[in-house]
Amino acid sequence: MFDLRPVGYVIGLLVLALGVTMLPSFLVDLAEGQGHRFVFLESAFITMTFGALLALACANAVQEGLSLQQTFLLTTSVWVVLPLFGAIPFMLGATDARFVDAVFEAMSGMTTTGSTVLSGLDTLPKGILLWRGTLQWLGGIGIIVVAMVFLPELRVGGMQIFRAEAFDTMGKILPRASAIAAQISVIYLGLTMLCGMCYLVLGMSPFDATVHSLTTISTGGFANYDESFGTFSGAPEYIASIFMILAALPFVRYVQLLNGNSRAIWQDSQVKAFLGVILFLTLMTTAVLTSVFPHHWEDAFREGLFNITSIISGTGYASVDYMQWGPFLITMFFFIGLIGGCAGSTACSIKIFRYQLLLSSLKVQIRQIYAPSGVFLPRYDGRPVSEDVISSVMAYFVMFVVSLGILTLALSLTGLDLVTAISGAATALANIGPGLGDTIGPAGNFQSLNDVAKWLLAFGMLAGRLELLAVYTLFTLRFWRA
Repeated sequence: MFDLRPVGYVIGLLVLALGVTMLPSFLVDLAEGQGHRFVFLESAFITMTFGALLALACANAVQEGLSLQQTFLLTTSVWVVLPLFGAIPFMLGATDARFVDAVFEAMSGMTTTGSTVLSGLDTLPKGILLWRGTLQWLGGIGIIVVAMVFLPELRVGGMQIFRAEAFDTMGKILPRASAIAAQISVIYLGLTMLCGMCYLVLGMSPFDATVHSLTTISTGGFANYDESFGTFSGAPEYIASIFMILAALPFVRYVQLLNGNSRAIWQDSQVKAFLGVILFLTLMTTAVLTSVFPHHWEDAFREGLFNITSIISGTGYASVDYMQWGPFLITMFFFIGLIGGCAGSTACSIKIFRYQLLLSSLKVQIRQIYAPSGVFLPRYDGRPVSEDVISSVMAYFVMFVVSLGILTLALSLTGLDLVTAISGAATALANIGPGLGDTIGPAGNFQSLNDVAKWLLAFGMLAGRLELLAVYTLFTLRFWRA
């Protein structure tokens, strides 16, 4: 058995930090003067105490780098432990949530999925609403660090192709992660503040602007109202669309931009492909809405742009009930949720670069058929791609489809109808937020689902957020014997 203490030390520090982030919600509730104003203080005390004790207990095992097994375990354990402590305020607070509901909400927040079991958001204490936004904001910056530092090192899902761009981390996981996180944090915080100021200028209250900026930049999608972003129709939809797109672009390009390379972001093939897909889908949706439904062209364009950007980036906001847009657009929304944004961003789902690598590999196979003696290599951004990257991407696609099928079947066995089961499985694995149908669609939530379904979906969110294989590896005997 490998040494678990380095993993425990890092988790302890992160749990301690999570407890500190509960204090702003405590101050908001204290200012509101409601009966639940000390919930976050109690939650912070419990969380910080556990984190400090765990870190102290494991401090004698601190080391420069982590082994491969320790890195796999740390990556998954963080996203298991933090939601458990993040669920405490939901159980002690005004929501009085049961354990399964509290964990579901916290997991949805930390994985930036955006699915919710809470209703009556308009009347909830502001501390709870701020905490939901805080969870997503923390999960957003956390997944950027994981995608830039840990997943390339673990060779998960083809992410190793970005290893050189995300800096050399071999044997130096923790020190390098802290250095990269510092640069990312400045960019992430700057985008959040800029987004919040734009929302303020457009008429949002300071509190709404703060929470929605947190959940926009994290591409999380938790809103303060049951109508989601429909409460702010108009100009705020354009601003939200812009910042959701910015958050779905690779943050390593922003780091390069700050370091003087202004051309890197525009030369990135996945950035160009991502923007092109959004533009094409928006124009197609606008055309359908103006020709089939009584929509003014500006309303159609704005609603199409906002909701497509929200779904493809995995944010999960909804400004309208697009379940009323007819079977063609409903089906399209299901599939665009499986596209995702760019690698190394807060966006979720399969990611654009994997589709690019898949198409490049298919082109090579077709050319090989016509010229059996030729030597052809798949390319990405003009560079040849090694066989292990292609194999890793193919393994990811296979595991995603298999996971989607198994999770859909499991949800169906709990009594859910087929539309709810398959869209619920897809929205969990792709971390999108709303599903399809009357129950979990953009006009509903996940409250009415049975407990088993909620646990299955919570696991799906975890696995999907960490690119599946990073989680599934822990369930193999070979991992624990290594």
